[in-house]
Amino acid sequence: MTKDEAKKRIEELNQITSYHAKKYYDEDNPEITDFEYDMLMVELRNLEAKYPEFVSQNSLTQHVGGTVKEGFEKVEHEVPLQSLQDIFDFAELYSFDERMKKSLEVDTLQYVVETKIDGLSVSLEYVDGQFVRGATRGNGLVGEDITENLRTIASIPKTLNEKVTITVRGEVFIGKKEFEQMNAEREEMEETLFANSRNAAAGSLRQLDSKITASRPLDIYIFNVQKSDMLSFASHYESLQKLKELGFQVNPVAILCENIEDVVKEIEKIGENREDLTFGIDGAVIKVDDLAYREKLGVNSKTPRWAIAYKYPPEMKETIIKDIICQVGRTGAITPMAVLEPVKVAGSTISKTTLHNEDFIKEKGLKIGDTVLIQKAGDVIPEVVQVVLEKRTGKEVDFSMPKVCPVCGASAVREEGEAVTRCIGIECPAKLHRNLLHFASRECMNIGGLGEEIMEDLLERKLIRNIADLYDLQVEDFASLKKDGKKFAQNLVDSIEKSKANEFYRVINGFGIRNIGANAAKQLVQKYKNIDNLMNASIESLTLTEDMGEIRAKNVYEFFHQEQTMDLVQRLKNAGVNLQTSNEDEMLDERFVGKAFVLTGTLEKYTRDEAKKIIESFGGKVTGSVSKKTNFVLAGEEAGSKLTKAQELGIEIISENDFEKMIK
Repeated sequence: MTKDEAKKRIEELNQITSYHAKKYYDEDNPEITDFEYDMLMVELRNLEAKYPEFVSQNSLTQHVGGTVKEGFEKVEHEVPLQSLQDIFDFAELYSFDERMKKSLEVDTLQYVVETKIDGLSVSLEYVDGQFVRGATRGNGLVGEDITENLRTIASIPKTLNEKVTITVRGEVFIGKKEFEQMNAEREEMEETLFANSRNAAAGSLRQLDSKITASRPLDIYIFNVQKSDMLSFASHYESLQKLKELGFQVNPVAILCENIEDVVKEIEKIGENREDLTFGIDGAVIKVDDLAYREKLGVNSKTPRWAIAYKYPPEMKETIIKDIICQVGRTGAITPMAVLEPVKVAGSTISKTTLHNEDFIKEKGLKIGDTVLIQKAGDVIPEVVQVVLEKRTGKEVDFSMPKVCPVCGASAVREEGEAVTRCIGIECPAKLHRNLLHFASRECMNIGGLGEEIMEDLLERKLIRNIADLYDLQVEDFASLKKDGKKFAQNLVDSIEKSKANEFYRVINGFGIRNIGANAAKQLVQKYKNIDNLMNASIESLTLTEDMGEIRAKNVYEFFHQEQTMDLVQRLKNAGVNLQTSNEDEMLDERFVGKAFVLTGTLEKYTRDEAKKIIESFGGKVTGSVSKKTNFVLAGEEAGSKLTKAQELGIEIISENDFEKMIK
């Protein structure tokens, strides 16, 4: 490589690594694996060592990645929270040991080997034994004040066992089981999955709303004393023992080694047993134990000279995709799963893994019968990395997403612009629990008392198999569920009976048709008047409905042309559920058709619900927030931010008197 080529490549690598560091540190949303990023940094570091004249101060070899997120106060670290230099083989480790011994003029050194926990590094400050402030690492010199978020983590002591003033450093993480459970819940709710536990922990900790942080299963291990004028130690290992006495949860893997040979043995042992750890790791950390030696060795701009991180190579194994099957989640999302020839990876036997969606399969070029490489992402989730093309025989079979649900046989639909294919069957057993809860919710049929636990019990006892079964339930079906069983059961049956008379739009909303909420349901019932007209409506007619559009219209049409839906509607009719508009629901005239209102402040003559019903009776709609699409803001006393935003956007603001003139 010529000098000019080296300069150009260094500039390219600076751009690439800066981009990926921003995705990793600031956005908690990496686009490449840790190993791929590490290899880029190794290439950059090697080129800079060979051509030091091209080293830039902006290079990530010269400083720690990470910035302060907007919305957080800055914290200047009294003792910098530095990064570690990574190594990838034992030859580099022996070289590190030789440098240490040469610098210190000794024949042998004691080291402490610790697991390198895959999480987010933080500092915790205590004054007289009380937790007063916590911060992220940030760029090593300046971090983010996340004290309130850290207070939500149960394993961080708020009061120490001694009244000492001390600053410590630790790693916030999410355990393997907790991470799997959290991602499973996100998948059920059709939310984006976290790529790995590190991103999950970092994203959870850097929330502006501490309630979100509190809802996440965060944990912490402390691994270093940053500063303490009240305590003194001769060695790092001694300081860890003292941290335990103070009440801190210390890294459980911290082994004192007599020499570098013992260090190698411990690193190998950690690698062999990493699957048994309850938390994810991305390597092992090797530290000189003697603190006086550390002082003599010193630090450079980014890393301490007395410590280094050994990174385990990602373990990849070949296996065969024996089949691709589809699972249906509680929201109706259909997820393809690869059935694999069982193979042991990172200590556990893998026999299946998710293929996410149709686009993922096409992007990887996967076929049934393919030989593939798999690895465990973040020490937790098995994933398909790539196809081993040279092992194709020609007998491999293409996979296509099903056109019908594999559980119930209803249509499986992938909407334009979405990656997920969904079952739209109202009676699909896979999503029945969720459908029932939605139907009974306050916004829909408002069946009081019919909560999650009761619904689960009814499903387990096979008392309900679809929505219509709710209207066949008797007092004795509920009587055994609570201590005051008879009273509770009667109230629940009465609530179900009462729901039969609900407004027609509530039934439509309760069906849970994709993208059809309460407002869209109201527009449909105002236009079609009864369930038969709605079921017979064409896509063209539905598209012309107020605020409907082509996608929503297609969703409604396909839903009502499912055999399951037709059976359900007939049973609801037989049960006496209201499936048509009443005189109260009729639109008085169309003076507000196409108009959007926002209500704010305290109204004197009307409740919010009353004003909303009046607006809807004239064909208008009420929304919860002010935007450019808002036509009127009805403002009462003590109107707040919505009024301010309306004024900024130049939206017409009306009083109650103005409103009364409009509805006369």
